[in-house]
Amino acid sequence: MLRTEVLAGLVVALALIPEAISFSIIAGVDPAVGLFASFTMAVTIALVGGRPAMISAATGAVARHRPAEP
Repeated sequence: MLRTEVLAGLVVALALIPEAISFSIIAGVDPAVGLFASFTMAVTIALVGGRPAMISAATGAVARHRPAEP
């Protein structure tokens, strides 16, 4: 069971890197800020637990972001 959980964590972490970088570029911030924020959120959720259907990665920031209308 531990091997499966570690492998799943690695796969998610590898998928999170390009996602965090791309969403930080969309938001207009430095990609390092997006990586740090995603890492901090992932560790926090891993420690305190999440909820079903909770978006806790870089996608959550974009899902809640609504661009200003002209």
